[in-house]
Amino acid sequence: MSATGPTATALVLTALPVEYAAVRPLVPEREELVHRDGTRVEAGRLPGTGWRVALAELGEGTRTAAALTTRLIDWLEPEAVLFVGVAGSLKDDIGIGDVVVGTKVYGIHGGKQTPEGFLVRPESFPVSNALLGAARSATRDMPDVREHLKPIASGDVVLADAGSEIARHLREHYNDAAAIEMEGVGALQAAHLDGQVHALVIRGISDRADADKHAADATGSQKRAAAQAAAVAAAVLRKHRPRGSSDSEEGPHRGGGVTYGGDHIGFRGGTFHGPVTGKRTGRQR
Repeated sequence: MSATGPTATALVLTALPVEYAAVRPLVPEREELVHRDGTRVEAGRLPGTGWRVALAELGEGTRTAAALTTRLIDWLEPEAVLFVGVAGSLKDDIGIGDVVVGTKVYGIHGGKQTPEGFLVRPESFPVSNALLGAARSATRDMPDVREHLKPIASGDVVLADAGSEIARHLREHYNDAAAIEMEGVGALQAAHLDGQVHALVIRGISDRADADKHAADATGSQKRAAAQAAAVAAAVLRKHRPRGSSDSEEGPHRGGGVTYGGDHIGFRGGTFHGPVTGKRTGRQR
C-alpha cells in the first residue's frame, strides 16, 4: 500500500443515526470538518488503503440527499461516493440481513396523472461500473454476506404495507427492483450531474417492506443490516483503489511531466505542444 498517505477522498453517506454508527468504525482516527454553512463530516484514513474517507449523516429523503450530496461533492471533491444504509426488501428471496448493491436506482414518483390513470415516466440513474465490479469481486470473499446486485427503488415513502397502492405501483412498473429506500436516487443524481465521481448505493435489508416492518425493526434488524452494508462498503473501497495511486493494479507511469495511468493521461508539471484526444483526468473547477 501507499506509504505517503491517502491519495483520494471517498465520501460515505448515510441517512439515519443507526447507519452512521455502522460506518463510523471504518475510520478509527477521525477529525471533524465543518463547511461554512455548518454541514459537518468526519474524515480520516481507511486503514491499509490510499483512501481518505469522509463520513456524513444527511437525514432522510431524496431532496435532502440530492442537495447535500451536491454540496459535499463540490466541497470535498471526492473520487467516489457511496450511499450506505438500510432498505426494505421487495423480493421473497431477498431476506433480512442480505445486502443489495444497486445496479441502478429508480426514482419512483415521476409520472403524469390523466383521466385514464397515472402514466409512469420512469427515471433511473446508473451506478459506477468500476465500483459495481469491485463489489462483485469483494463479496466473493465475504461468506457472511448474502449479496444481490439488483436495481433499487428510491422515493420519499416508507413502505410498510405490501398490499398498498404504492406496492402495486412498484410491482407493475418497477418489477425488477429488489429493495426500496429513500435517498439513493438523490445521491446518484448529484453524482451524475457532477460528471466526475464514481457512485454506488449499498443497502442492507432490515425488513420486508410489509406490515411486519415495525416488528422487524424492534428486533434490531436495522443495526444488523446497517453493519452488513458498512462491511460491504469497506470491502468495495479496499478493492477499488484510488485512481493513479502507487498501489493500483496497472500503476501510473511517469515521464517528462506526463502521467499515464490506464486510459488516463495527465499533464501536471509538464508542457505539451499539440492536439490532445482522450479523457480528462482530475477535477476541473
